[in-house]
Amino acid sequence: MHAERKLLLTTRIAVRWGDMDAYNHVNNTVYFRYFEQARVEWLEAMDFPVRPDQADAPVIINASCTFLIPVNYPATVVVKLYAGSPGRSSVMTWYELYVEGDDTLYAEGAAKVVWMDTRTGKSVPLPDTLRAVFDQPTA
Repeated sequence: MHAERKLLLTTRIAVRWGDMDAYNHVNNTVYFRYFEQARVEWLEAMDFPVRPDQADAPVIINASCTFLIPVNYPATVVVKLYAGSPGRSSVMTWYELYVEGDDTLYAEGAAKVVWMDTRTGKSVPLPDTLRAVFDQPTA
């Protein structure tokens, strides 16, 4: 892990039987849902509700995932969310996905979060409270 990345959240998510695909492992699209859930939990814990009626809101402008080992049902995944130093209106986030009880990295991903004015579709500066997270020492 690079020094400029800060661990902001660790969450656990139950793998549902319906998350599986024809190859009997978690479908590749579901990993993005796991990362999304971690991101939403982090934002809402910081008092940024993810709702359509927000004037300024976070949006994702790109996302990636590297699938290292298939995840199978039943399991609980552990997602660690990291973020880098914020820019004017964006912050990079990275994700590590493990299976509870196993220290092996199963997948890793990234997403660029941009703060946007939902009325104009234009980027706006990150909220000061979000920016302040990066001034706090790592726990």
